[in-house]
Amino acid sequence: MNRRGPRAGLAGVGALALAVALAAPGAAAAGVGAAAAPPAVAPLQLLPGEYLWLPELAPRGPVLVLVSLPEQRAYVYRNGVRIGVSTVSTGKPGFETPTGLFTILQKKREHYSNLYDDAPMPFMQRLTWDGIALHAGRVPGHPASHGCVRLPYAFSERLFDVTSQGITVVITDEPGRAPMLAEPGLFRAPAPVPAVTTQSTPIAAHRLPTPAWAGYAWAPELAPPGALNVVVSGADRALVVLREGVEIGRAPLQPGEPLPGGTRAFQLLDGPGPGATPGAPRRRWVQVLGEPVVDPARLARAIGVAPAFATLVGEALAPGATVVITDQPLRTAPLTVLDAEGGGAPAVQPASAGGG
Repeated sequence: MNRRGPRAGLAGVGALALAVALAAPGAAAAGVGAAAAPPAVAPLQLLPGEYLWLPELAPRGPVLVLVSLPEQRAYVYRNGVRIGVSTVSTGKPGFETPTGLFTILQKKREHYSNLYDDAPMPFMQRLTWDGIALHAGRVPGHPASHGCVRLPYAFSERLFDVTSQGITVVITDEPGRAPMLAEPGLFRAPAPVPAVTTQSTPIAAHRLPTPAWAGYAWAPELAPPGALNVVVSGADRALVVLREGVEIGRAPLQPGEPLPGGTRAFQLLDGPGPGATPGAPRRRWVQVLGEPVVDPARLARAIGVAPAFATLVGEALAPGATVVITDQPLRTAPLTVLDAEGGGAPAVQPASAGGG
């Protein structure tokens, strides 16, 4: 365990208690309870600049970072287990840090802001192309940045070493909640279209038009390798697949039940899910944002796409993939999805950008 900051590290029973407190949210993911609300996590008593770091709790697996604005805390999860928590400093009034789901677009150990007098931004991990990033900086115990998420220097370095470009960062204006195992019901094949026959015309003469929802686009060659980000919009009745911020797939949703209200986000973990067998593998998902899924079967019926497209996306999914399911339009959702503009990051990055 690492605890750093203004106070010295604790030892013995005190350190063990801190380790249990850090690991407890990950333990909650051991059981699947679709209707159970993710428990609110009471923020640990850390002074400004302090953090806890226990990477040995989960040595492998996809990494996810969750930043709670009201708590001024960052939580780090690996394969669904919390391995770190830190105090942070987010955007001050007039420079509020945007909420939503982001991907790390760029990483630089040494970086300087081009907006604020070449201010140093060590261990910069870019979230948007207009200047929002995670980086080391002053953490006074309250929002004080120009929109970025400042982290204690040592914690920022440790986080930099375990993340990779393309991983998911969640910034929320709610208290931190422990991710819970969930069943999002993804990529189910739509119901078959009934055949139309008559008594007077050969069946071959009655060819049904291809349903609008059966079409799709799939071009994985447009983006470099990386984790997938899948966004399902109920308002647009569309499913969009991005990789490294570049759209590589899109398909309309099958007519059917509307998506439930609100925005939910899921991350694919490493390892098989409950009930998996060699002949019938099941993926293991963890819900990281939004109200719990009460009826997975209903959600599955609402996300029907062309079977061929579902197969392509399913084969491309790998641990670390993120799925966002929202009733909002893709580009006008009040919750940022994937970048500050509500869509994917541009395929060609600007020459420079920086925040504070």
